[in-house]
Amino acid sequence: MTSEAQVKIGLGGGCHWCTEAVFQAVAGISRVEQGFIRSDPPNASWSEAVVVTFDPVALPLAVLLEIHLRTHASTSEHKMRGKYRSAVYVYDAGTGQKVAGTMRELQRGFDEPLVTKVLTLAEFRPSDERFRNYYASDPERPFCRTYIDPKLALLRKEYADRLRQKQVAAE
Repeated sequence: MTSEAQVKIGLGGGCHWCTEAVFQAVAGISRVEQGFIRSDPPNASWSEAVVVTFDPVALPLAVLLEIHLRTHASTSEHKMRGKYRSAVYVYDAGTGQKVAGTMRELQRGFDEPLVTKVLTLAEFRPSDERFRNYYASDPERPFCRTYIDPKLALLRKEYADRLRQKQVAAE
């Protein structure tokens, strides 16, 4: 069963090519827009991210967030955090409160503190057309094999019941 209410949320963590491929594989997501997101100061610089549109009945927010946290370095304050901000971007305060509460619950499943921030989505700028659907357009690229394939393998292992049928069969 799916609901008619679709929700949009931004997700940033690693390369937007990786994040795009991960969420294109997840059932319950109707759209993945790859690009750059900025928030309000002090997080106003552009950072690679995606905006996903999803059905919260088919894909509960907690599952979406757990997949996001498990498929990027959500506990690492590495030197590339400016370009690859670990964040969940929301459009309104109510969603922000839900996300923050869910993140507190999910923290229990991690040995290290999450560095992922809950931020307002101030502006989104799509990637150049030639970079969209990066993995889907050529999964044999060295970048895809090195960085995206392991994330998709993790999804098939840990979240097979949440994937589009074609992704489950990809093993």
